Order: sequence, then C-alpha cells, then structure tokens
Amino acid sequence: MAKVGTILAFAISVLLISSWVQVSHCLKKPAGVARREDIPYIKCQVCEKVAAQLYHQVQKKQSQISAKKVSEFHIIEIAENVCNLKKEEADWILRLDIVEQGDRLELIEQDSEGQCNSECKTIERACEEVMGYSDTDVAEYLYKRNPGIDSLVNYLCKDLTDSCNKKPPPLPKDRSPGEPFVPKSSKEAEMEKILKSMEGMPGAPNMKMYSREDLMNQNFGDENDDEDEDDNEENFSSNLKKVLREKKSEHGDWKQRLMKGIIETGETVKQHINKVANQIQQWWEGKAMTKPKKNSKGKNAEL
Repeated sequence: MAKVGTILAFAISVLLISSWVQVSHCLKKPAGVARREDIPYIKCQVCEKVAAQLYHQVQKKQSQISAKKVSEFHIIEIAENVCNLKKEEADWILRLDIVEQGDRLELIEQDSEGQCNSECKTIERACEEVMGYSDTDVAEYLYKRNPGIDSLVNYLCKDLTDSCNKKPPPLPKDRSPGEPFVPKSSKEAEMEKILKSMEGMPGAPNMKMYSREDLMNQNFGDENDDEDEDDNEENFSSNLKKVLREKKSEHGDWKQRLMKGIIETGETVKQHINKVANQIQQWWEGKAMTKPKKNSKGKNAEL
C-alpha cells in the first residue's frame, strides 16, 4: 500500500507540473507598472465608467435573483471588487485603451479584452483612487436609492468624491506614448476567467500562470506579487505555487527550491492517499465483520 501511494503521489506531482507549464504557455502573467502621472488626465473618465459598471453589475445581479431584491452585502461585494483586476468585477478594465488625442487622454473601449500592461495598471490605480474608502457609501446609496446611471455618476464623481469637479489639465507635449492595445486570444481570456472563478477555493488560492519564458528566466513576479502571498498555506497546491512564485535570491538555487516543492507536494499527496486507503480498508473490514454467516447446521440437516 505504501509503495502504491508513493507511485501515485509522484505521478500526480509530475502531472501537476506538466499541466501548469502547458497551460502557462498560453497565459502571460500581468506585467507593467501604473503610470501615476497619467491618472489626473483620466480620473474623471474612470469614475464615470466605474459608476456605470456598478449600475450594470447590480442590475445583472438583480436579474439573477429576480424573486427578491439584491442584498446590500452583494452590492458592497461588487463595489469592493470593481477595481481589483484579480476579480471578475474588474474585467471591464481589460477592454479599455488609453489613447492620446491632442492635449487629452481618452479611454477607448475595445471589442475584446487586452493584455494587462502599464495602461491596464494605470486604470486600475485610478479606479482605486476614485473609490478609496467610498465603497460602502456608494453601495448604501445604490441599495437605498436605486438610482439611474446619471444620478449615480453625479453622486460618486461630484458629491462623494471630487473626481469630476474640475477639468483635467492639458497633456504635456513631451509625454511618452503608451504601449499599443494587444488583444488576448479567446483561449487565454477563457482560462483567466476560470482561474478568477477559482479564487478563494480550498486548495487553489491566488493561482497564477507563468509562461515558459518566465519559468526559464526565473521571473516569478514583482515585489507587489510577493506582498499578496500567504506564507501560511500548507496544502499541496500552495506549496507548489509558493515555490513557482518566489523570486530567485542572490545566493539561492531556484532549481533546488523547485525540487523541494515537488518533494513536499508528493509527500502531502502521499499522506492524503494513505489516509483514504486506510479509510477504505477500515470500511471493508467493518463490512466483512457484519456480513451474516451461512447456517451450516441447517445445510447439514437438509443433507
């Protein structure tokens, strides 16, 4: 039994590694840093789009539970996640392209989601500055007033915040152009949606894919990614994830850490397999003990 468990554990570990690498070839991890200097030129537009998203997402939630009113809790949840690119509520950001038009920056909505680079991060940062600590206030307003889009825009962008109370300044002539909008493939977009839907599930926290180039170059995320890691996760998925996401230290050997993660994962899987095997064995033995025995005396009497 122990030998079978070891073989299964090793096989599952190899399958996990191979499947992650194959899928990651289609998925690039988000890259780029927010250009904070661009935020004043797009903040009002971002605020208007956030208000529209809050309205439409609450309406969508209402249509899903048409028998009753959307709870304030659900509205707060939408408001908290609408600026977080790790959540489905913020997928709208991935369709926006920052385009320079004269002395202004314009947010142009595209037909499909794009790769998340510096412009994507800039819009996310502007959204966070707009919402700030106002998520519960705007959620309460939505719940109690049930406003239209125009009323919600005025409340969020002019009353609750000052995002649209003054015109943005003219764009500097020496501004460095942003990167072009690069659409995602349908397979890539679908895989990211699956990963987002798995967010928070036991055994799959904060899952993130890396390309083969990232793995070969030991590019396991930036400093902001490290802040999001939970070092206390002890299940086999997080053990493997933690090794893959750690940055290579100056004196460390990433290959040794990767092998150590595989070994730890195998041991954890082995323990689970042995536990299940013991439970099955105990169940079988209990069933055998309670199985009624044939009446040999009655059989002899018939003979």
